[in-house]
Amino acid sequence: MSRYRTVTAEVEVDVDISEFDTEDLLDELEARGRLPADADEDARVLIEKIWMKRRLGNHDYQTELDQLIYQVLGHVM
Repeated sequence: MSRYRTVTAEVEVDVDISEFDTEDLLDELEARGRLPADADEDARVLIEKIWMKRRLGNHDYQTELDQLIYQVLGHVM
């Protein structure tokens, strides 16, 4: 009579990250909910709005900054 067991093991493997396709890496980050800002068009739009206001000397960009912080962190305060 055979007996089966489930065994969990942790293995450490060295991997050359350059061997992974960029799209595969972005897909993995998206699955984790951790896309970089330049991959997220909404964040890019907010950053551009903040940059443009600063460039024109308008320092009233708190709303856009709060939106960006909320988008990235999930909370403002």
